[in-house]
Amino acid sequence: MSTPFYVSPEQLMKDRADYARKGIARGRSVVVLKYGDGILMVAENGSTALHKVSEIYDRIAFAAVGKYNEFENLRVAGVRLADLRGYSYDRRDVTGRALANAYAQTLGTIFTQESKPYEVEIVVAEVGDSAESDQLYRLTYDGSVFDEPTFVVMGGMSEPISGVMRESFAEAMTLDDALRLAVRALAEAGPEGEKRTLTASQLEVAVLDRTRTGRTFRRIMPAHLRTILGDTADV
Repeated sequence: MSTPFYVSPEQLMKDRADYARKGIARGRSVVVLKYGDGILMVAENGSTALHKVSEIYDRIAFAAVGKYNEFENLRVAGVRLADLRGYSYDRRDVTGRALANAYAQTLGTIFTQESKPYEVEIVVAEVGDSAESDQLYRLTYDGSVFDEPTFVVMGGMSEPISGVMRESFAEAMTLDDALRLAVRALAEAGPEGEKRTLTASQLEVAVLDRTRTGRTFRRIMPAHLRTILGDTADV
């Protein structure tokens, strides 16, 4: 009789974490940051059909990198949970913190119990009545939750992007300034550190705008992006 192959729990968790991290690193980056009137989400994404940034509820949005089918399953589950809680209780009872906790439990269970972890990293963003009450929750493949105070960078070459953000981020920036900063930071993520020029057609951009009543999520269309970025390459 052959001896069963044994892998220690520590090694098994390490292998799963390495597998998930490699999958996430292959994804194109996303930057989520606070600005004066809300929260801005900028993703490098040339597709007009497969979104990396989406609305969850009135004041809550979702951004992700990694395997599309996996983070799309999470997004749909979040929308259903938010709708159920808002219908059963009150729309004000739907919070980004509650959604982040639900996602953390789901990702943690998948990481420890399933044969393959989700290759995803996600952000749950909630815009408040003031800048001080805005919330950014970053969740990793193993269910860990991080409450980020200013900005989040996910996927791809996150270190050079984070470096640009740390150097230039300022509180209460205008939307135009925040967008230009995020695009400049994403442009640092070329192969072997090569700087690139990103055009409006390569970007997916949305905001949670606290100046709007009701649903605060809105997408910024390419024509408006070109105006802000001074981009004429793809007009």
